[in-house]
Amino acid sequence: MEVLVIITTESSNANALRMAKLLIQNKLAACVSIKEIFSIYKWNDDIEETKEFEITIKSKLELKDYLIKFLNENSTYDVPQIIYKKYNAEMKYYDWLNKTI
Repeated sequence: MEVLVIITTESSNANALRMAKLLIQNKLAACVSIKEIFSIYKWNDDIEETKEFEITIKSKLELKDYLIKFLNENSTYDVPQIIYKKYNAEMKYYDWLNKTI
């Protein structure tokens, strides 16, 4: 059974928590994990080094387009990181995820 995992980032813990709660409240995700990371990237011809918060979203495959739209509309970034992949899930987790959303 397949599930969708999307990874995005936010600039602060408060923004990441806000995003996670909105995803759960809007039944777009069954579970959202947040962890602090350090990122180095190029932006406007400058190399940036910053603390960010990585958000891992576990959801249903059929919600992918809604999630991408939601993340683009609610991210604090001009160009939000939105990467995704489908994963095989163990049956109990798959059932829980589908009942939760």
